[in-house]
Amino acid sequence: MLKYIKDHMESITGIEIYPIISLLIFFIFFVILFWWVISAKKDYIQNVSNIPLDNQNNTIL
Repeated sequence: MLKYIKDHMESITGIEIYPIISLLIFFIFFVILFWWVISAKKDYIQNVSNIPLDNQNNTIL
């Protein structure tokens, strides 16, 4: 079945651009995510990390 799909994909013109576009999208996403993690303020990280431990707003059903 994989051979059928591969042969079918080779017959489509211009399909070789899609893997390049998807690689660029994922690469850019992870570069932006890495930049955000590095440049995040320590106070914000501390506040967000304490959210699960904050018992003032939690109610047990």
